[in-house]
Amino acid sequence: MPLLSRDWHNMAALSLYFCGSIRGGREDRAVYAEIIRLLRRHGTVLTEHIGRPDISEAGEDALEEGDQFIHDRDVSWLRQADVVVAEVTQPSLGVGYELGRAVAMNKKILCLFRVSSGRVLSAMIRGADNGRSVQVRDYEPQDVEGILHEYFSVTFPSL
Repeated sequence: MPLLSRDWHNMAALSLYFCGSIRGGREDRAVYAEIIRLLRRHGTVLTEHIGRPDISEAGEDALEEGDQFIHDRDVSWLRQADVVVAEVTQPSLGVGYELGRAVAMNKKILCLFRVSSGRVLSAMIRGADNGRSVQVRDYEPQDVEGILHEYFSVTFPSL
């Protein structure tokens, strides 16, 4: 899909928190990297590391600060975020936890589920879709750009 006529640079005021599986499996890392690339058109992605190829299923275990640091840092980023975008195809306890926290914080949430994966999305995620603050969209990779454009245009029409 070609770039639409919107001035994407004016959207950088939004803080975006992207969720994707790390310890639950890295099979979709390239998908995450592409979604993150597209999200940058809409704001600052606080969690760009999710798409990095050097992060394995072991996650950021090499960080000297450990799991508590990762948790506290990520919850702080979640608090800062205007929007949470989660790729929920690969089941992940961490992503589920982040989404639960985001709902409790009254964040705007967009969940993306790739139907061609052959998986079935958790009822706890799909059932949270209220069409307003939480939205779940089925997608294929070629659809992401359009879905994000529509979501941000409707959710933040003044930007």
